Amino acid sequence: MKVILFVFLLIPFIGISQTKLSAGPGGQNAEQAGKKEDTIKPPISDYKIISLANDTTFIDTTLTIEKDYKFNYRRKDNFELLPFANTGRPYNKLGMDFEAKKLYPEFGAQARHYNFFDIEDIKYYHVPTPFTEAYFKTVPEQGQQLDVLFTMNTSERLNFSVGYKGVRALGRYQNILTSTGIFRFGLNYRTLDRKYHLRTHFVSHNLLNQENGGLSDLALQQYIDKEEEFEDRSLLQMNFEDAESTLYGKRFYLNHYYNLAKSDSLSSNTLKVGHIFNHDYKKFDFSQTNAANMIFGPSFQQTNLRDRVRLTEFYNEGYVQWSNKTLGEVKAKAAIKTFEYGYKTFYIRENDTINNKLTGVNYAVGGEYKKKIGGFDVQADAMLNLAGDFTGSYFEAQAGYSLDEENRLQFGFNQNSHMPNYNFLLYQSNYVNYNWQNDFDNINTQSLYGELSSEKLLDVSARLTQIQNYTYFSEGEDSLVKPFQSKDQVRYFKIKASKDFDFGLFAIDNTLMYQNVLDGASVLNLPEFVTRNSIYYKDEWFDKALYLQTGFTFKYFTKYNMNAYDPVLAEFYVQNSSEFGNYPVVDFFFNGKVDQTRIFFKLQHLNSLIDKNNNFVAPRYPYMDFQVRFGVVWNFFL
Repeated sequence: MKVILFVFLLIPFIGISQTKLSAGPGGQNAEQAGKKEDTIKPPISDYKIISLANDTTFIDTTLTIEKDYKFNYRRKDNFELLPFANTGRPYNKLGMDFEAKKLYPEFGAQARHYNFFDIEDIKYYHVPTPFTEAYFKTVPEQGQQLDVLFTMNTSERLNFSVGYKGVRALGRYQNILTSTGIFRFGLNYRTLDRKYHLRTHFVSHNLLNQENGGLSDLALQQYIDKEEEFEDRSLLQMNFEDAESTLYGKRFYLNHYYNLAKSDSLSSNTLKVGHIFNHDYKKFDFSQTNAANMIFGPSFQQTNLRDRVRLTEFYNEGYVQWSNKTLGEVKAKAAIKTFEYGYKTFYIRENDTINNKLTGVNYAVGGEYKKKIGGFDVQADAMLNLAGDFTGSYFEAQAGYSLDEENRLQFGFNQNSHMPNYNFLLYQSNYVNYNWQNDFDNINTQSLYGELSSEKLLDVSARLTQIQNYTYFSEGEDSLVKPFQSKDQVRYFKIKASKDFDFGLFAIDNTLMYQNVLDGASVLNLPEFVTRNSIYYKDEWFDKALYLQTGFTFKYFTKYNMNAYDPVLAEFYVQNSSEFGNYPVVDFFFNGKVDQTRIFFKLQHLNSLIDKNNNFVAPRYPYMDFQVRFGVVWNFFL
């Protein structure tokens, strides 16, 4: 039925199309046409997207294989992630990226933050006419996912944007419903004399997941044995069906500055005085009707369990930035951050008391530097907590060099020291085991990295990271989850390469990642190899009214001790008793572009129709079965 629906939806688009894509140079019309600028007025390059770092791109309505990789709930490439069986749920990690610039602990429930809009995820816009982007995609079983953004300039100097992202997905297993609501609003303004600039946004999150604890012992064996009657996944028994967790979040962010000395045609000097304000509020709730049969250990009460933790943060940063053509760009900054994390109760036990809150203030200073020296683009950024309740610092230096128009080399070093996240330091729960207060040391991380971007050769990046005091969750001697801090050093090497090959009407896109945990393999578990390969056909049909790409994507990762998921904490934890992985996933896709509309059709995990699925995304949590998915990304230029 969904295939028929797709065909009927496609026909009217083909009929009303008026845009024809021109052939590219050298006769490479299929691929080049997909990358050509759309023939709209004003030019599409006038519709600008501005990032937090002030990098500017423009609205991209082309259809590429990268757009297929990003056509998911996160709207990002999931190459290093393994999604759970329902939309809006956590992701297990196939690769690691350690924070380069982190001074303070973060909130817990990190497994639920993949769907969270961080400060750098919010974009700002400058558009000559109102612009709308609508994203829609089907979900497993009942429900849908939608992401709509509208932005317009009320004048050349004032732009606002408003967006909403919503998901409702029932899923195929018992008690895995997800519900997401994310509202965001952004504003971008400058004065007539261009001296004062302001960017601000507000975002509100409400992310609900039902929790079922994974397959019960009996259902686990039925799933592994591929018993035919349990192809209806709703018949498989889960560990519990009466729990849910919700992550809430609200943030108000303001970044504004004033040009005291703006450069003109005779001078390259600028002097900016700026201020950044950020207010974050987060809350995580875990509730359960009845204690889960000792899965999480004994509990203080047997019914109506509820754990609730909150975090409130205020951050203020002032900076002075001076730019000179000879000396480069120099920025001095100072910041103050106050925080309050915790609960409404104390936990008193024999010879010990667990406090209800962590509160305090931190004072930090730092600086940034940018300069083009010879052919090198040099950047450095550093910050240090001078005083307060937490110690911390970071330093990052990098340089980029363009070998020619098609080849660029970048390399750098970063050092970071910060406290573990709040839920490692303090946690309270109705489950007795999940109550602790720890005096952990700072996590110290150093990384050395390099990247080569080459249109003719390949894109490759490599990073060597070493960590002291690596902090993680794992099972203790009583087989219950607790926080730990490693006494031994962890060293981790990762190299990732990607290359696409164009053969006219056909193309191949390849990405390969190799990882090696040189020291600390018992606390940092990752697959040695991860690969993704796409082979597809691309062409223009119906008198160039439709540009299409259709083919297969193959993804594979080697077997490893995959992290397990804990729903009470909403965190993944280390386990070394069972290996998972070593299974391929093959998807078939048929994607098309008509005018400014991209249409996506996919048969996910197609190979499970041949060899029934009994794979896992985490211990006791099944990987997704065969699914038919359909969706569109539709741009409106008014």
